Amino acid sequence: MISSGHRVGGLKELDEALGKLPKATGKNVLRRIAIRSLAPVLSSAKNFVPVDEGHLRDSLKITTRLSKRQRSINARQVAEGKASVQLYAGAAALPHAHLVEFGTDKMAPQPFLRPAWDANKEEVLQLIKDELGDEVTKAAARLARKTARLAAKGA
Repeated sequence: MISSGHRVGGLKELDEALGKLPKATGKNVLRRIAIRSLAPVLSSAKNFVPVDEGHLRDSLKITTRLSKRQRSINARQVAEGKASVQLYAGAAALPHAHLVEFGTDKMAPQPFLRPAWDANKEEVLQLIKDELGDEVTKAAARLARKTARLAAKGA
């Protein structure tokens, strides 16, 4: 359930269901949902980003990977043993994207990612709420079919 406080209910049950899946399967489920859910944010960010030559706008994407420089800056770690994924929506490896977003002492900020998130966070949370349970159920069914096939071959 999503409330005006941006809380999603029922995640404990979904987390338990994800925990019953193999780790790689759980990560794939989370990755698919996150990519689909962040698509509206990315689309809005492309509309909000200031365009000179378009390199920044064209570099905006959703990814699970950071550049070497971004990895060195990012201090967050994935909790070990959980089916977790980290996705990033923003400028790929362009070193100046954060300067455009937050400004410098010589340039006023021209935010594009935060306004994109603010404009779409309800939709993102709703997409997660609507689709995550279905994806977990589908993954569990695929796993059960695979297990049954393997058992039939072995018998």
